[in-house]
Amino acid sequence: MEQIPRITKAGAGKWNKWIEPIWGYAFISPWLIGFFLLTIGPLSQSFYLSLTQYNLLELPDWIGLANYKEILTDDAEFWKALQVTLTYVALSVPLKLMFALLVALLLFRAIRGMSLFRAVFYLPSLIGGSVALSAIWRNLFGMDGILNRIAGLFGFEGIDWINNPGTALYTLVLLAVWQFGSSMVIFLAGLKQIPRDLYESASVDGASKVRTFFAITLPMLTPIILFNLVMQIIGSFQMFTQAFIVTKGGPINSTLVYALYLYQKAFAYFNMGYASALAWILLAIIAFCTVLIFWSSKRWVHYET
Repeated sequence: MEQIPRITKAGAGKWNKWIEPIWGYAFISPWLIGFFLLTIGPLSQSFYLSLTQYNLLELPDWIGLANYKEILTDDAEFWKALQVTLTYVALSVPLKLMFALLVALLLFRAIRGMSLFRAVFYLPSLIGGSVALSAIWRNLFGMDGILNRIAGLFGFEGIDWINNPGTALYTLVLLAVWQFGSSMVIFLAGLKQIPRDLYESASVDGASKVRTFFAITLPMLTPIILFNLVMQIIGSFQMFTQAFIVTKGGPINSTLVYALYLYQKAFAYFNMGYASALAWILLAIIAFCTVLIFWSSKRWVHYET
């Protein structure tokens, strides 16, 4: 009679070593499937289309790096959109973070009703990117908007903020700064993690509030500042809804941000191959800025360890 082979202790040990990883991958398999089908798949398709001429009506025609060459050498609107976007990022991100930190410091107090105030200040971040609010913002800064009506009550002549090339971009920057709630909440969480004994020691040494802020609060918040800075830069480079609804890229392309220009190439001119190349250039720009920030963080970000 044939004898069934037994699993030795060594063989069982090797098998048990693989059980836990197999179960782990089994449990995260829905995420893995979604990642490869909904992220890696579209990314790969987009990169392929960036090397083709494709208008949605005909099959993609392989042209290699011609789209990238045209963008970087012959497309004046690309450089204009990049300039506008860099200006928008350089203005909106620092102002938003400074304002968020200031409000977080004001709200970091144990007084009655403070939770309600925090919720009220966070509300603009929930609705700030909506189409409805962008339309309200357009009416607010229009020639016949509320802002000019208030100015008229004091004898000032109204300014067409949105249709003026010198002021249109600043209305979008102001809208972005107004949406400081998410960064504020993160700063509040960071403030709660700062050990209280540091402030007590500073108080015993006679340090002023300004000195305490720059010597304790700000250095201890630098990891939070790093996180908020990276997230806000990524979001600002992709800003679209506000520019599309409020200014539509005008006047004279003064608010033609990168994402809006990409949208025009894709859905106004149906040049999907060109738009895909623009998207990959934007990805490279955001990646470069992120790497640069992380590289510089070694000099200004402080950790407890």
